[in-house]
Amino acid sequence: MRLKKQGLYSPEFEHDNCGAGFICSLDGNKSNDIIHKALEILKKLEHRGAVSSDGKTGDGAGILIDIPHDFFVNVCAFELPEAGDYAVSNVFLPQRENQRNFCIGALESEIKAQGLVLLGWRTVPVNKSVPGRIAMETAPFIAQIFIGKERDIQDEATFNRKLFIARKKAEHCIYNSKLSEQGFFYLPSLSTKIIIFKGLLMPEDISLYFTDLQDPRVITRLALVHQRFSTNTFPTWDLAQPFRYMCHNGEINTLRGNVARMRSREELLKSDLFGADIKEILPIILPHKSDSATLDMVVELLLMTGRSLSEVMMILVPEAWEKNDNMSPEKRAFYEYNSCMMEPWDGPASIPFTDGNFIGAVLDRNGLRPSRYSVTKDGFVIMSSETGVVDIAPKNLALHGRLEPGKMFLVDMSAGRIINDEEIKEQIALKHPYKKWVQDNL
Repeated sequence: MRLKKQGLYSPEFEHDNCGAGFICSLDGNKSNDIIHKALEILKKLEHRGAVSSDGKTGDGAGILIDIPHDFFVNVCAFELPEAGDYAVSNVFLPQRENQRNFCIGALESEIKAQGLVLLGWRTVPVNKSVPGRIAMETAPFIAQIFIGKERDIQDEATFNRKLFIARKKAEHCIYNSKLSEQGFFYLPSLSTKIIIFKGLLMPEDISLYFTDLQDPRVITRLALVHQRFSTNTFPTWDLAQPFRYMCHNGEINTLRGNVARMRSREELLKSDLFGADIKEILPIILPHKSDSATLDMVVELLLMTGRSLSEVMMILVPEAWEKNDNMSPEKRAFYEYNSCMMEPWDGPASIPFTDGNFIGAVLDRNGLRPSRYSVTKDGFVIMSSETGVVDIAPKNLALHGRLEPGKMFLVDMSAGRIINDEEIKEQIALKHPYKKWVQDNL
């Protein structure tokens, strides 16, 4: 539950600095070992976080992994379709049963209104003796929802868009209600690819609290982890990271302007993909969230328009392009074109990101947050806000480097390769005739 403005405290001045990292299999091989290694990264980032007066309540920690399809097939009391044909999310719900039922009903109603199929619910097994007293006072009831698609929904993009609309409409319904525990309602993710486990937990307590993470049947190709340090904030369960597509080490210093401009754009939003639903999902940015959560909401909206995640990150966190004489005309035109529609979300910011297909990171143009990566000979890629988060034998190290200001790093697990910054951005810049569009229309 987030505190409201009182006395000298105002939510708009909240900031946070954190530790973030990821590990993935370069060849896309799933294993339970990746989860263990990711949790080890999280433990070694513990000094990046903080602990409350009870000695057990952290500022927030979490892990993002692939949906463990075979595990869910075995533990769910209902039948699941093939992997990729359904979405799942952990759902934070009110502690009081009557308010919990209202939230469940609102979410189910919007799911059905989008022509989607409710497959079932599963209570997430948690060990309530693990978190600190302060964390448990605000701990939500956590359940998993499984949603399938109707036969007429063939492509993944349409399915994801309908999931997005259903979730946003349910959020607005609940947050505009008079429920005393409306702030407990939250979906960390709702995806056909990934699932997120997070909360006001110490790094070493993530797998102890979410006991599913101890099961050897839970396997993944990738894991994104985050340890939050709330510099001037009141930690809450929903503001623990990772968020739906990214996590963030640093601050968005331009946040007030970014939010104001996004609100002004809402009057002009149109989309053939959304139709009349475009007005129903507003506001895009929910009030009283952190800078990282706010950025993630904008990332999500742009993804729903058909852009790739790397393209979205180029738009939101551009490199310094205005006076760069060494930049190609095509890339410069891309940045100039998109600057007419979206201003930079400037850091200092290091942002690891994933959509479940690719995983990578971008460093803002100021370059004031460290992002170091290692590639091992046995096929792992590790990136973090510092080195030494995973023990690697020197003879197993194939490559070691760091992200430079404004640069991007991307792992294509399907192709089994790392795509460098120049290749990523030139491909995106050449996708449309941005140079002609700028010349003809600016």
